[in-house]
Amino acid sequence: MMRTWQISTVTDAARARIAAARLAAASGVAPLERTRLATALSGRLRQCLTKGGTWRLALETDEGSLRVEVAPHPAAGEPPWQVVVACPEPSDPAVPGGVADDASVLAEALLGADEDTSLVLDRLAEQEELVAFHREELHQTNQGVLALHAELDAAGRAQREAFAAERAARQEAESARRRLTFLADASAVLTASLNHEEIVRRLPELLVPEYADAVDVWLFDAEEDRRPSAPHPAAAVVAARTGRPQYAADHPGGLPGVDDQPPSALHPDRPLLCVPLPTRRAPLGVLTLTPPGGRWNPDDAVMLIELTRRASIALDNARRFEHNRDIAETLQRALLTELPTTPGLRLAARYLPATYGLNIGGDWYDAFRQPDGSLITVIGDVTGHGLHAAVMMSQLRTALRAYAVDGGSPGVLLTRLHTFLHHLQPDLYATAVIARFQPGEPVLTWAAAGHPPPVLRDPDGRVHTLDAKPGAMLGIPLRQEIADHTVPLEPGSTLALYTDGLVERRAQGIDPGIERLAAALGAFRTEELDADLGGSAERILDPMLSDSERDDDVCLLLCHIDSRTARVTVGS
Repeated sequence: MMRTWQISTVTDAARARIAAARLAAASGVAPLERTRLATALSGRLRQCLTKGGTWRLALETDEGSLRVEVAPHPAAGEPPWQVVVACPEPSDPAVPGGVADDASVLAEALLGADEDTSLVLDRLAEQEELVAFHREELHQTNQGVLALHAELDAAGRAQREAFAAERAARQEAESARRRLTFLADASAVLTASLNHEEIVRRLPELLVPEYADAVDVWLFDAEEDRRPSAPHPAAAVVAARTGRPQYAADHPGGLPGVDDQPPSALHPDRPLLCVPLPTRRAPLGVLTLTPPGGRWNPDDAVMLIELTRRASIALDNARRFEHNRDIAETLQRALLTELPTTPGLRLAARYLPATYGLNIGGDWYDAFRQPDGSLITVIGDVTGHGLHAAVMMSQLRTALRAYAVDGGSPGVLLTRLHTFLHHLQPDLYATAVIARFQPGEPVLTWAAAGHPPPVLRDPDGRVHTLDAKPGAMLGIPLRQEIADHTVPLEPGSTLALYTDGLVERRAQGIDPGIERLAAALGAFRTEELDADLGGSAERILDPMLSDSERDDDVCLLLCHIDSRTARVTVGS
């Protein structure tokens, strides 16, 4: 069904708009769509009136839709304006075919339009409330996001601070571990030596350049060895006098346990750390250091003071060891016999103290005459080392000489020494070999007690090891009678008595060493032994000790029968 209107004035436009609104309402168009339709139609009609002329408005209802068309009348080639809206309800047949002209109809249409506008406004109010709700919800969400970002930032800062603290703690732990490792390693190096000069030399090697730029070791009792004595910083003198570490610089050191002093006049441009070398009695000296940089880290300074204390203990121990070793060596050398001069019999002895450890005092040799004119030669070794062994050796030497006054063969003398040592020192033992040269007899009588066997060189260069059954060690808790042994002795023969330090090696034992000694003795010509027995002893020691660590004393006693003598003559 289609209805049309001719529009040329404002009144025509208003009536046409009212008719369109009523028809839309009658056709069941929703209020919101009716309002949109009325607004759009009003705007189009206003444009038409502005252009002038006559326009035709056509309203056509079809099944489910309402089509509105505005076109010029008559047609002027301009395309029509059209709007189609849905009609969910069937058209109202009671709607009149025309538009009433009375005021009541106009009022009714306006009222309907106001009702539609009111509905639209209500819907808009609802939408505004919904939009306000969503806006508030968005605001709250934004506030929550901002709060979350703030919490995340705070958590990030806390995490970064925790990481920084952990990194600092790890670095501090690594520095502490490095200091402890250095302190342990340096202490091991210092305490491994018993030579105080070597310890003094190693201190700068350990500390420079990581912990010090320069190191000076001032030992008090070594001052007299310096000509002239070197000047020392005032802070070092204060440290020596007070026994406390001193720090000399133009700024406070802030080092724990260290006193601050003015800058040194000797080194005004360098800080100095002067640490005394303490002992139980008094400081040994002062260690003076300059820092590798501008100043020391306090923890490094504490470590240096502790290392100085340990170095002082190592120096004190080395000094004590050297003192005891010197006493033992002096005592032993004083007790070693000056060999007697005997026509036809040459004697040569060599004694070398150990160069490693306090191993001095156990080895000895002796040669003396008995009342019957016989010449007794003896070599021995007391177990143990140091002063105690040296004293015990001197007692055995004195006892042997006393027993020999009453005569007696080598076996008898060793048996008496065994009894003497067992009763005097039950926990101390010794080994020995005694050889007797009898005047007018071409026979050598000998006896051994737990000692390496003598080696005898014949005039023709053949060498024999005198390894007949020996007695046990002297002093063991065993009753024994040590037997004598004899061997022919011709002019040009040479007997070698020695201690185990000459032939024994830890990795090889003693037998290879005895074989080397026999080979070295057999390599000499008889004329060489006749001419220079002492030089021959030296030439034996050099190759024999070339592979030795010298951790034990060495004794060698050579007894040579002059080949130019028809018969051995001993005594006057």
